[in-house]
Amino acid sequence: MKLMYIDCSMGAAGDMLTAALLELLDEDARASFIEEFNGLGLPGIVMETEPSVKCGVEGTRVHILVHGEEEDEYLHDHGHSHHSHGTEHTHHTHSHDGIFHTHVHNGVAEIEHIVKDHLDLPENVRENILKVYDIIADAESKAHGVPVTEVHFHEVGTMDAIADVTAVCLLIDRIKPQKIAASPVNVGGGTVKCAHGVLPVPAPATANILEGIPSCSGDIMSELCTPTGAALLRFFVDEFGDMPQMSAERCGYGMGAKDFVRPNCVRITLGEAD
Repeated sequence: MKLMYIDCSMGAAGDMLTAALLELLDEDARASFIEEFNGLGLPGIVMETEPSVKCGVEGTRVHILVHGEEEDEYLHDHGHSHHSHGTEHTHHTHSHDGIFHTHVHNGVAEIEHIVKDHLDLPENVRENILKVYDIIADAESKAHGVPVTEVHFHEVGTMDAIADVTAVCLLIDRIKPQKIAASPVNVGGGTVKCAHGVLPVPAPATANILEGIPSCSGDIMSELCTPTGAALLRFFVDEFGDMPQMSAERCGYGMGAKDFVRPNCVRITLGEAD
């Protein structure tokens, strides 16, 4: 049986999972996947990768460029939402090097439109992407006490995060593990700044998604597991616990942006198990 084991001892985020899964492919297959991904039709999206070393461990860092620029840490993959009682799209701006940029806040309907009408995807992958977003939307709805139809995403609704979810769903479909297992999830500690203010880690939506999933915190005072990462784990992982007995064939290391006292990465092991 082909088994995939995800080590979440330093949490999980969409870009880190993407990078670790990419490392499970050989060099030619990795280059081919990135080329195919960049031709999917995600508006303005380009995926780039680079080697990254954390605490002496080498892996891959994925960068998602949106119209030539990478979202800053505050905007990328934190998944905190707001709600609106109107039907109009909502926007906010942030400045980078003195230039102000506008970002659309996508709701569930807008994300469904992008996935169904703009992306050239196998039907099962398309369905998986939307199911992952259903998990996130349900968690945000519960966290903020509003109907799912009124949830609008500040960060996970931006194109780079849609790209992360799409990439993970495509890569898992490409690798086709027969079973996926994962470690308990380190959520981190401290607080996280988001659109609603300063919230405790894990953020409410992340905590909702991780209900029933073994999780822990430690001495690292930072958000280690994002709502996007949590939703991908909840959707794809069959069981959580210690690494089962397996014969490892390849390991992938997906690196995060921050530096800590331990390697900031997701490690995914692919191999054979009884």
